[in-house]
Amino acid sequence: MNASANRAPGGAGATVVVTQRVLHGREEDYKRWQEQMNQAVRDFDGFEGTELYPPESAEDNQWVVVFRFSGVDQLSAWLESATRRELLHDGRDLFEGQPSQEVLSGGRPAREAVTAVVSHDVKPGREQDFLRWQDKVLKAQQKYRGFKGSELFAPVEGIQDRWVVAFRFDTREHLDRWLESDVRRKLLDEGRDYFAGFEVREIASAFSGWFRFGGEEAGVPPNWKQAMSVLLALYPTVVVLNLSVGRALTDADVPGYLGLFIGNVLSVAILTWVLMPLVNRALTFWLAPDRPRSRRVELAGAVMVMACYAGLLAVFGFTT
Repeated sequence: MNASANRAPGGAGATVVVTQRVLHGREEDYKRWQEQMNQAVRDFDGFEGTELYPPESAEDNQWVVVFRFSGVDQLSAWLESATRRELLHDGRDLFEGQPSQEVLSGGRPAREAVTAVVSHDVKPGREQDFLRWQDKVLKAQQKYRGFKGSELFAPVEGIQDRWVVAFRFDTREHLDRWLESDVRRKLLDEGRDYFAGFEVREIASAFSGWFRFGGEEAGVPPNWKQAMSVLLALYPTVVVLNLSVGRALTDADVPGYLGLFIGNVLSVAILTWVLMPLVNRALTFWLAPDRPRSRRVELAGAVMVMACYAGLLAVFGFTT
């Protein structure tokens, strides 16, 4: 696995972004292996969370995993642990080529946007030229719709010598517009004097397909709002299906693994075509990303969702 660790000023957290191209036909094996990895990392000090982002297309089959820790020392302990080495050894037959990773130390969290992580192999002695070139890139990005910020992570001496840039846009469409722009292509041609090569990886929202307001140009809500809204629709769906379809399948002696699959299919279908559109309409005042709102409105929306949680718990508590 090609590793690169990078440090940016400010912030104590540390994040590793792992990109791995899974062999076609081994996706289910990979998911089981990744779940083993996710279970193992939870036992390590400083672990804060992990996110798995599937590929945009079956042809690509490139999966991205993000692990978040409270500090770079805790993250390093996980990356260098015997537990992780054993798991990587066990999963070596699942991947096409070597997975790669970037470790970002410090900086601001980048969870509420579509993010691109770009790593550069800067030529020796051209670091200052690269930094000046990166300033030009940032100024160009700022002119593009949906741009939300950029962070530059310098190398860590003694670990690796790659530089990493993480920049964020509000939607994948806006990010792709920048990535495919003539302005960026010209800048890349200019930058080849300063770096030998680069890699680009995209990290998107986990729920963005369920949130659309005013078309794609309007973007999606922040991830924390998406998660709260999905939970609001998911919890009653799962409970009702367990009490109805789940019991019927159990009485019919349907195997547990098949019953779980059927339940998941029904849950996703109900959320996608029934409940999430209703939730979106009811909470448009709070969810729509292109609407200006005060802190009072933000708080009111969050309180309303939590009140709905409490109501659902009370209803199901009495009825079940």
